[in-house]
Amino acid sequence: MKKIGLIGGMSWESTVTYYQVINETIKKTLGDLHSAEIIIYSIDFDTVAKAQELDDWNTCADIILKAALNLEKAGAHFILIGANTMHKVIPQIKDKLSVPILHIAEATIDRLKKDHIQTVALLGTKYTMCQDFYKQKLIDAQLTVLIPEEIDTVNSIIYDELCKGIFLQSSKEKLIAIIRRLKDKGAQGVILGCTELGLLVKQENLNIPVYDTTLIHGEEAALQSLEA
Repeated sequence: MKKIGLIGGMSWESTVTYYQVINETIKKTLGDLHSAEIIIYSIDFDTVAKAQELDDWNTCADIILKAALNLEKAGAHFILIGANTMHKVIPQIKDKLSVPILHIAEATIDRLKKDHIQTVALLGTKYTMCQDFYKQKLIDAQLTVLIPEEIDTVNSIIYDELCKGIFLQSSKEKLIAIIRRLKDKGAQGVILGCTELGLLVKQENLNIPVYDTTLIHGEEAALQSLEA
């Protein structure tokens, strides 16, 4: 079994989901008492969030690179960044590592293609929804991407509530309404492109396919850890 290096803490609430999903996938695949070999480097998210707000992505890259190098030294065979937004810094750090990074958007695209989704709604932080580092990967995969008008609302729910462990029914209803409006505009599925969104919105809340990137990323990591 390959060792998974997980950069967590962005936020730690979703890192819990990663740990659970990876181990559940290993157990389902191998049976008995099997569990994953995971090395977790959990960073201080407050430092990252403040750097993001200042558009200081070099500091973000330095933080992620330090974590990744430590995981590499600890024996990780590949790296998992447990946050959609922080995949923005991959181009800055990947050549400084000797182990690969499993990209969350690429894993999600594979699932969308498998399900023959052509038009997809994307919810996430304002960085993920507005900047090209994530969205462009979807477009390059010949997907039509729909972004909600309520960018600030979604971003606020993520940073001011979910990342702080606050789960409000009113916010859940807002997100569901936003997704339904995007469905009316042609979305065949919705990407929960922030690892915290799946803590509030579930497949059973919607009649449109939900692609929770945390679950997809974690499952793919577990399966890759079993590849020869």
